Amino acid sequence: MAEMRLHAVEPRSRANGPGVRFALWVQGCSLGCAGCFNPDTHAGGGERWAVDRLVAAIAAEGDAIEGVTVSGGEPFEQPDGLLALVSALRARNAGLSILVFSGYERAEIEAMPLGPAVLAQIDVLIDGRYRAPERLGRGLRGSANQRVHLLSDRYRAEEIEATPEAEIVIGPDGLVRMSGVRPVKVAAGAPRAARRPATGPGSGSDL
Repeated sequence: MAEMRLHAVEPRSRANGPGVRFALWVQGCSLGCAGCFNPDTHAGGGERWAVDRLVAAIAAEGDAIEGVTVSGGEPFEQPDGLLALVSALRARNAGLSILVFSGYERAEIEAMPLGPAVLAQIDVLIDGRYRAPERLGRGLRGSANQRVHLLSDRYRAEEIEATPEAEIVIGPDGLVRMSGVRPVKVAAGAPRAARRPATGPGSGSDL
């Protein structure tokens, strides 16, 4: 059974792609970009989710979401789980859009054994290693070297550019969760959850 190791999920996010999206952050990344927003995703840990369980959680959101965003950590370092996930999503609901962030460049992904198969299933790829000196923090790009690849006709470039730079989500448990390519700073003494900005967008909720 295919599975993925996850760092965090946010079932309804507006700062991780167009519209309301189910955002998930995978655990594990070997790229080691200096100044990465989310070093907590680099090493071991996280929680293992069967892909079937993850697809069911996404399906449970129904029409409340228009798509799924996969970030990290590094999604393409879990290629079997990633391919199983995007393939299952396409088979179950072709109307959901799929956006994936990666520190690898598109040419590197295309050279991976499962890379082309993943790219064939997704609508948007945002690629490139984070470069702190080129910090950008808008249009879903953490740094200016990163590129947005529209792999289907689902979105226009201006829709990607219009994605909010950051968001704060207050969950039913009262925890404050922050997300986005320009993470929000919280004043001293304010309540906050684990702050987990990711390679592309920022933090996610606790699992």
